[in-house]
Amino acid sequence: MSAGNGNRVTLGDPVPWFRAANIGGGKTDICVSAGRWILLAFLGSLAEPQAQSRLATLVKQAALFSDDHLIIYAVLATPPADAAQLLAMGGPVLKFIADYDGAIGEYYRAHERPRTIALDPMLRAIANISCDHPDGHDTVLERLLRDLPSVDNSAGVPLTAPVLVVPRVFDFPLCDLLVSIYDQVGGTDSGFLVAHDGKPATATDHSKKRRQDMVIAPPELRQRIRERILTRLLPAIELYFQFKATRMDRYLVACYDSEIGGHFFRHRDNLNPGVEHRRFAVSLNLNGGYQGCDLMFAEFGRRTYRPPVGGAIVFSCGALHEVTPITQGRRYAFLSFLYGEADAHKGMENNALLQEIEKNYQADQDRLYPVDVA
Repeated sequence: MSAGNGNRVTLGDPVPWFRAANIGGGKTDICVSAGRWILLAFLGSLAEPQAQSRLATLVKQAALFSDDHLIIYAVLATPPADAAQLLAMGGPVLKFIADYDGAIGEYYRAHERPRTIALDPMLRAIANISCDHPDGHDTVLERLLRDLPSVDNSAGVPLTAPVLVVPRVFDFPLCDLLVSIYDQVGGTDSGFLVAHDGKPATATDHSKKRRQDMVIAPPELRQRIRERILTRLLPAIELYFQFKATRMDRYLVACYDSEIGGHFFRHRDNLNPGVEHRRFAVSLNLNGGYQGCDLMFAEFGRRTYRPPVGGAIVFSCGALHEVTPITQGRRYAFLSFLYGEADAHKGMENNALLQEIEKNYQADQDRLYPVDVA
């Protein structure tokens, strides 16, 4: 769990993130579930009649919503007698997670008394309904759910993600050159880092990410790119984000292809030791003429973002984001990450935490400036 404010839930405050086992297999990362309303329904033991009654209410409520509006996590303190029967009650909205060691329930004080915690799309507590609420737990819960607005209206005013769009970073000839090289060389399947036995390692799961990547190797081409980043992008980042980047991770052309269902499911870019050093993500479009394949920042609504050809969109690596499915054509993009000297030291320290098969972070290969300038 991430830091909270002691063993209590204060309405309006962010709640701690946790990762828990799903009943039936897999894991739930609460930080990736943001961008919609969330219920944490601590049921205790389903052997108790009260828990069974509350579960019936959750099943009924789940049928009224879609999973881009609401997710219900039913948290169990003891293993269910019949997991298969329980899973049959679930679906896209209603999920079951295990808290058999009581760690999650202890933080939320649900080990003392079962309760339901409601979170807003930015993972802040908006309701804390105990099972013995004087107005009736289920009555209060139904009233709460009935009054929830759409995610786009969750703040009462339109929200805009904290992103920076900078046009004209790459000139059109450079964009065309990078696309041409990619079409000649081709890309390889792109994975992502996940934790295995406590250490990050690259995994491939096409249900979460489908993209082909090509590393830009020629030194003269990398220098040409670096010059454009230094003169046309970094000044805007320093001015508007108050951050001076000195290093850039990766020189990469990525391709999302509609013929194979290109997309990237919601994620954050800095959540494990292999990528903690990253501060800002850069996505620079190299072409147009495709459909779909836009960036979405779910914590700020369903609005999508697309930089112009040759332009970049820059955002915090901590922001939850996704690349929507591409429905027609191909999207080519230059992708990279920016950070500073302290972050580079962190990357070196974290090498010890990676799986042995993973490529270690190399602090001598990513400088944007000569050593005497950095």
